[in-house]
Amino acid sequence: MPPAQPHARNDILPGIAWMVLTGILFVFVTGIVRYLGSDMPAIEAAFIRYAIGLALLTPVLLQQRPRLPRGRKMAMFAARGLVHGVAVMLWFFAMARIPIAEVTAIGYTSPIFVTIGAALFLGERLQLRRMAAIIVGLAGTFVILRPGFNELSLGQLAQLTAAPLFAASFIIAKILTRDENPAFIVYMLSVFCTLVLLPGAIVQWRTPTPEEVFWLAMTAVFATAGHYTLTKAFHAAPITVTQPIGFLQLVWAALLGLVMFGEALDPFVFLGGAIIIAAATYISHREAKVARNQMTPPPPATKM
Repeated sequence: MPPAQPHARNDILPGIAWMVLTGILFVFVTGIVRYLGSDMPAIEAAFIRYAIGLALLTPVLLQQRPRLPRGRKMAMFAARGLVHGVAVMLWFFAMARIPIAEVTAIGYTSPIFVTIGAALFLGERLQLRRMAAIIVGLAGTFVILRPGFNELSLGQLAQLTAAPLFAASFIIAKILTRDENPAFIVYMLSVFCTLVLLPGAIVQWRTPTPEEVFWLAMTAVFATAGHYTLTKAFHAAPITVTQPIGFLQLVWAALLGLVMFGEALDPFVFLGGAIIIAAATYISHREAKVARNQMTPPPPATKM
């Protein structure tokens, strides 16, 4: 993302509208994956999603004729594809096994891990108040999971593992944006995610039905549209405005789970999600205030 800049008041409402639309689009993605269920192996579903996305992006990128990176830069693209590909596979696994709202709420922890990673690997200062916000955000995760009261499921563990991996992917992307075109970064992510997921997809391959291919293609379309509207939201309004609006994604996810899949509304998920999003919003505020030209904006709740 570009450095934070002043936003006119007239831009705030469009920014909020773009963010609301972003949340709805990403919930469509989660709803489709939940609908597909666990019949198809998670790694195969993730592979098909990225392969279709790659097919959609390639004609557009070929028109630009970008120069292929080499050496260390190519290694960074490959490393990002590896961590992101594994994270997406885990996300697909979690979506088929735990409620949509719970996956969404746990996903809100990614900005917390981004802040930790930025301090460890990018040299960004981790001030006391930001450390406190991280602790509060992680406490929100405990509210959702309630370890000691509930047994942790494989789906919960998968999403908990996916969150820091998505954060690592975001941090690598932040480094790459210093001298790479954002569109090319997105394209290379699709390339390496497809390659990373291919071996596992071959091992666990089950011939998908035409309906499954259609719905996985729709996840690629909705996810791409969601990333576009997210960019529009960040451009139109400050992250400290758009980040709390992102919490509505949890509301949409819970309603979708209730109406379409009969998933009960869990007040602890909403409470924990609210705590996490408050911590992430405070971190965004501190980053915008302390380091305007080197802000590390939080990524969206789900990176697909």
